[in-house]
Amino acid sequence: METRKLGRTGRDVGVVGLGAWQLGADWGSVDESDALAVLRSAIEGGVTFIDTADVYGDGRSERLVGQVLKEHEGLTVASKMGRRVEQLPENYNPANFRAWNDRSRQNLGVDTIDLVQLHCPPTAVYSTDAVFDDLDAMVDEGRIAAYGVSVETTAEALTAIARPNVASIQIILNALRLKPLDEVLPAAQEAGVGIIARVPLASGLLSGKYDENTVFAADDHRTYNRHGEAFDVGETFSGVDFGTGLEAVQRLMPWLPAGATMAQFALRWIIDQPGVSVVIPGARNPTQVAGNIAAAALAPLTDEQQTAVREIYDDLIRPQIHNRW
Repeated sequence: METRKLGRTGRDVGVVGLGAWQLGADWGSVDESDALAVLRSAIEGGVTFIDTADVYGDGRSERLVGQVLKEHEGLTVASKMGRRVEQLPENYNPANFRAWNDRSRQNLGVDTIDLVQLHCPPTAVYSTDAVFDDLDAMVDEGRIAAYGVSVETTAEALTAIARPNVASIQIILNALRLKPLDEVLPAAQEAGVGIIARVPLASGLLSGKYDENTVFAADDHRTYNRHGEAFDVGETFSGVDFGTGLEAVQRLMPWLPAGATMAQFALRWIIDQPGVSVVIPGARNPTQVAGNIAAAALAPLTDEQQTAVREIYDDLIRPQIHNRW
């Protein structure tokens, strides 16, 4: 698999990683044996970057990742912290940081976490010097090797990129969320900051497997968070109305490369964007893992395919969400 530098971490990672949210919670039930099968098949297929968080299944995802870390060398694991408390800027403080970090290191079974990201913190946090001074101190203490920020908005991303020691930005980027292409990716490239593209399949919309009759489980965020009832609605279907998203996918279908799935096309589109370090699709089984990894082997999309994505976005999606995030 092609590898790219993950920003200021200095680490090389495969362009297709694994997002481990599904292995913790909020996507319906995934039993432990299935979760471990996903992780192991990803690593065997060439994945070297795994992204998790302390709140995914209240630590379950981290613990599962920790099990496979004991079995394999050469992996880069990123976790996130900050969503275990009420989202007030004052809760992003040294005592909480160290408590969260202690718990994550225990879950993962490591002394030093490769990359720790603030988990979509309140906007005011990005402008608080003391927060980043303390993250620097945690690097000096050997608790974390590097730090980054997972953001909701492009404005937050640009503020974080300007911080001298932010190693990476994790942001929603997919064929239904093009706004990061305007300013965030160029700014990250210029600063040497890595881009981790999350929600790459728009919560499965870009898999091409859903239609207007699809029903998701009650404990799946695609049921209970369609209007932002539990967290930012942008995390569910990228904030795109489900019906509009289905129409966009139908219009994208004719542009698929021969033999490629809709999901592979969508992942390849992200890989082709200048400045992207790694894309982190989730998976529920090894078959999905293999399909995701295969996107890295596709030829880069043509100019015509890239134009089609842009035109469909401009027609259907831009009026709904472009200015929101």
